[in-house]
Amino acid sequence: MDPEITDQDEPAARGITRKNLLKAALIAAPLPLLIGGVPALARAQRGSGGPLAPTPFCHDGDAPTIDQTEGPYFKPNSPERSVLTGAGTPLVVSGFVFNRACQPLPNVLLDFWQADTNGEYDNVGYTFRGHQFTNAQGAYKLTTVVPGLYPGRTRHLHVKVQAPNRGILTTQTYFPGEPRNNTDTIFDARLLMNVRNGNPGKEATFDFVLNIAGVPPTSQPPTSEPPTSEPPTNPPGGTWRAGTNYAAGATVSYGGQNYRCLQGHTAISGWEPPNVPALWQRI
Repeated sequence: MDPEITDQDEPAARGITRKNLLKAALIAAPLPLLIGGVPALARAQRGSGGPLAPTPFCHDGDAPTIDQTEGPYFKPNSPERSVLTGAGTPLVVSGFVFNRACQPLPNVLLDFWQADTNGEYDNVGYTFRGHQFTNAQGAYKLTTVVPGLYPGRTRHLHVKVQAPNRGILTTQTYFPGEPRNNTDTIFDARLLMNVRNGNPGKEATFDFVLNIAGVPPTSQPPTSEPPTSEPPTNPPGGTWRAGTNYAAGATVSYGGQNYRCLQGHTAISGWEPPNVPALWQRI
């Protein structure tokens, strides 16, 4: 079994401050707290004076971990979309992906899947399955429905999260106040979303914190983005090209190896096939 790719960055040495978060323009309204007064959202910890703890993640079974496995219903090749349509109570989930210094991370892949309102997974097609990327501010937004219940589990959403050139975080998010939270052996209160009544349906928020170090800036950021260099037009020994739209099933070569596209996407520098196993499978 190939070892799982994981991040080994040490936490940032500097603390999180209100000033740093203001620079990211991510200040939100006052947020509810979980049991014990623990904020559900990472952005609420901006004045804690220390690095954020990464969201719990799981290994491939070779080492003890918290019980946040992908479960039996994950399917690769989900379409790129942020709206999952179907019958049920509407649900909009939004939030940010941060590094441990509370800096937002752009171009992070989030691959969501869930049960429908009757507690069933689509294992033939891709109903209630889809992936998206965080925007330049590290934000994501998922429009879906409240998942139904099925034997042994409380309500939950599945997600895989991967920053460019980093390992895959596989986890689940949960709904507060669910009776089955007390009996579900996989449930973890650290993964509770903030949920409120919307119009219509429900609105939820959750911030993911990846185990990636970062150093908060010490000066004001520039008013405009500095120019970036063009990606190489000739990647090492292959046909893969940044800026190309690849459909699921497309094949490319890179660095002397052949790869098959698992999920349709637009290639960007940093998402070369060897670096993103969620998007490319070596063949």
